[in-house]
Amino acid sequence: MTELFCNGGAMRGGSLHHNVSSHPFVGTVRTTPSYRFFSVRDEFPALLLDHTAGAAIEGELYDIPLDDLRTAFLPDEPPELELTVVALEDGRSVLGVGLRPGVLDAQPDELTDITYAGSWRRYRGLPQPQN
Repeated sequence: MTELFCNGGAMRGGSLHHNVSSHPFVGTVRTTPSYRFFSVRDEFPALLLDHTAGAAIEGELYDIPLDDLRTAFLPDEPPELELTVVALEDGRSVLGVGLRPGVLDAQPDELTDITYAGSWRRYRGLPQPQN
């Protein structure tokens, strides 16, 4: 089992939540304040590590077997994202997905910086589920 940070469609109420919903929900968490946050074509969010211009980004944590991560979660991720290690504000490091290197430079017109929102739900105007 590994902890997986979700900050987009896999969160509760999202279109990809079915990929993690059968696994234990650990709780709502935030990253360290060292990430930029982008909306890609207004379809999904993407984290990018940036120690100089980052903020803490909200997400959800799930306890998921690595095999399920490989077979159920990652195949539905868009090609602009890749598996990475995410630093949480409580000092833990967990798996998550982030913007693939080079995408920001190669597709700048498809990315909108939404770091100010700190949350995909807040950016999209979606309600926060009750715990």
